[in-house]
Amino acid sequence: MTVPLRVRALLIAGAAALLLVAFSHDRFWLQFLGKAMITCIFAMSLDLLVGVTGLVSLAHASFFGIAAYLLAGLSNRFGFVNPLLTLPLCLAGAALLALAIGWLSLRASGVYFIMVTLAFTQMLHYFFNDAPGFGGSDGLYVNQRPQIGPLDFSNRTASYLAIWTALVLVYLFLSRILRAPFGHVLAGIRGNEQRMLSLGYPIGRYKLVAFVLAGSLAGLAGYLDATLYGFVNPAQFSWRQSGVLLMTVLLGGKGTLYGPVLGALLLTFVEHYGEQFTSHYNALIGALIIAVVLFLPGGLAGLLRSARD
Repeated sequence: MTVPLRVRALLIAGAAALLLVAFSHDRFWLQFLGKAMITCIFAMSLDLLVGVTGLVSLAHASFFGIAAYLLAGLSNRFGFVNPLLTLPLCLAGAALLALAIGWLSLRASGVYFIMVTLAFTQMLHYFFNDAPGFGGSDGLYVNQRPQIGPLDFSNRTASYLAIWTALVLVYLFLSRILRAPFGHVLAGIRGNEQRMLSLGYPIGRYKLVAFVLAGSLAGLAGYLDATLYGFVNPAQFSWRQSGVLLMTVLLGGKGTLYGPVLGALLLTFVEHYGEQFTSHYNALIGALIIAVVLFLPGGLAGLLRSARD
């Protein structure tokens, strides 16, 4: 993936602007933009599947939710607060779930693959919604947020800086992955799966690795969300969460990484400020997405490329 110089400059400027917000100590903006950056990480993780590999998955909310619930369980039941312990465990839980769902789902293809991933998400949603041991439909509070030395996630500024750091590292990591031979194989699978198979590539294994990697990064987003809000609930597993995330990727421009980031930021602002003008703000979001699909097939990323040209 080659990012135009103009776009790189805009991304660096945007990252610097987000970093400066941390020093404002404004409660609203720290939480609002913190949530927006978490959505950016979440969207980039799905873009690895949808935009790079060509797998449209509706199970992504499962990995987000399981990591959040694991953090709540580790904190509430075992008193684990060290992020050097809780973060790897939560990511491992998300990766194992992604491995199980991916191993079963990837036996199907096309619309059948989409429906199988949707079924897994709904099963988990109903399980956590009906299980009183997990708080039922009310969810759970994270009694004590991660803390190690001076890094205390209950401090909004520290939490915001941790989220910003995670966003930058995830973007750089995925950029490196896409430039590596592994990323080129995934792009080849999206372009012509049968040709890659005829060349001797074990495409099933590549798909599964991409699925697990994307699920792990979605788990990172869920972990950060639980630390930001200190609360988890079954809605994090809902198909709507996966559906909105898919729309975010399409809005920004799939297969670009920076496109889903732009889409996540735009959608977060539209949702927040649209709610202040009308109770039917979802209609505004729907109209925006329809307009982008019809008139900007490449999403916001395509608009930036057009501006460059």
